[in-house]
Amino acid sequence: MLHDHFPGSVHVIDAGMRDKDDIEILEYAKKENLTIVTKDKDFYFLNSTYGSPPKLIWLVIGNCKIADTVNILKINKNEIMDFLNSDKDLLILEKIT
Repeated sequence: MLHDHFPGSVHVIDAGMRDKDDIEILEYAKKENLTIVTKDKDFYFLNSTYGSPPKLIWLVIGNCKIADTVNILKINKNEIMDFLNSDKDLLILEKIT
């Protein structure tokens, strides 16, 4: 759903990480030079503890449909791209109602 907007993006399932714990996902993202995009606050705490890499985009958007999550990422594409090209290690995106 996001590959056209964010080439090279990969879902944890497609990466074979579905049943892995958060630390294993963090290590995979670090090794593969990926940015983690998540709604899971545990990754925020891991980012606070271990820093980056990997960079983290934390979606503080509550329960919503996958299509809503995709739209939030698409709407914020410019901000996300600026973040990816910056020295920052954390971007928090919140749902605007």
